[in-house]
Amino acid sequence: MNPLAIFRILGMLLVLNGILLILPSTIALLYREGDLAALVISCMISFAVGLTLWVIFRKNLKLGIKDSFLLLPIGWLVVTAFAALPFVLHGAIPSYTDAFFETMSGLTTTGATILSDIDSLPHGLLFWRSWLQFCGGVGILLIMILVIPLLGVRGFQLHRAEANPEPGSMSVKLPFSTKQSILFLLGLYSAMTLLEALLLVLAGMPWFDALCHAFGTLATGGFSTQNDSMAAYNNGWQEAIVSLFMILGGMNFLLFFYLVKRDWEPVQHNTELKWYGVVLLTLCLLVVGLLWYHQAYPSLGKAIRHGTFQVVSMVTTTGFFTTDYASWPESAKAILFVTFFIGACAGSTTSGIKIIQMVILFRYFHTKLNHFLQPLAVNPIRVNRQPVDSSTTEYLLGYASLNFFFILGGGGVMALLSSWNFSDALLSVLSTVWNIGPGLGAIGPYHTYAPLPDAGKWFLSFCMLVGRLDFFTVLVIFHPVFWKR
Repeated sequence: MNPLAIFRILGMLLVLNGILLILPSTIALLYREGDLAALVISCMISFAVGLTLWVIFRKNLKLGIKDSFLLLPIGWLVVTAFAALPFVLHGAIPSYTDAFFETMSGLTTTGATILSDIDSLPHGLLFWRSWLQFCGGVGILLIMILVIPLLGVRGFQLHRAEANPEPGSMSVKLPFSTKQSILFLLGLYSAMTLLEALLLVLAGMPWFDALCHAFGTLATGGFSTQNDSMAAYNNGWQEAIVSLFMILGGMNFLLFFYLVKRDWEPVQHNTELKWYGVVLLTLCLLVVGLLWYHQAYPSLGKAIRHGTFQVVSMVTTTGFFTTDYASWPESAKAILFVTFFIGACAGSTTSGIKIIQMVILFRYFHTKLNHFLQPLAVNPIRVNRQPVDSSTTEYLLGYASLNFFFILGGGGVMALLSSWNFSDALLSVLSTVWNIGPGLGAIGPYHTYAPLPDAGKWFLSFCMLVGRLDFFTVLVIFHPVFWKR
């Protein structure tokens, strides 16, 4: 291991954090609401520490596999620690624990908040809060598609292989060079965000709110500039625009590479994309039908509007809301609870267990059932018309099991750390590990995580990080073998 090389990269990340603070500082300068000093001082601190680390350790270039595994969670934690400073220095969030929680929620695109009066925040800090989600969404795409597959983490290799037409390949080449791929991702992500903001402005949303909501949509983060989220605008056209871009944010971004190259075959035969559409349509129909049957809304149009938006928001782990879905009939809430377990597509900005992983696991169990009836039959699991190797299935079984055991254990920890009952504690862990944000019960759409004690907030911050960076990628550093030579 080469810890000095890690310090060099941390210095670069802090310099980048300082650069990112320039834009919200400009917004604060325009609005003159008293948050400029906090943003500028935070920018200077980040620059100073980052440049110092880079200058001291700039000659330490060699970064090994173990260093890379260690750098991912440490880098995320260090950037979060410095990115939280503007909230504390301004006094909008006096507690550093709360500021760290809010910042981690933004960078991991979770959308969980401790703020009960978001409307009162100055524009510079509001912009920084939403800008964190935009940057976190870009960061996780670059990490998933370009960085982690190089480390041999099979879960993220699956993200890349899912858009790959070659049979049995888990280590695929992107259609562009690495540099071109980075530029393409940044350009596409930025263009789609700006397009959504423009459409929201045309639909009547103020430009500042439109930009902030666009930041949180494609990143599937869900931070809003309003306490009531999208419900504050009560505009069907705006909700339709946000729904469309949430769906796009939940798609495998690798497919856009092939669309640009006009290579239609990987898109046409993409198993996950087909199931993504089927799952969304089915869940929307179920929720809308139940809302209409129980007369939760005075018209079918409103049931369609609110039911569809909420299903899309939850399946894509975004967390925007247009209504108090906690007051829905129990049957509709039960279907909505099912959406918590779906993390849209691999290779997207969403978290949780992805649809392609569920498809492979379902087909695995199906082949096992067939094996009991026809012991000699050979039934290979196929995705995109290509067989899936057994090691991938084994990884997914372990990954899904680890998710559920971690959430169950985490629910017990949260029940001990808070005054919540086990149900609410379990939901809080589920919502943070899978980066959903708002949930049900004590963390419903009109509730926040503020009542939690500091220990609970630190634990849930860890849950956000583990869920965002993949369980194995983070938890591997806690294995004793990792620290052996």
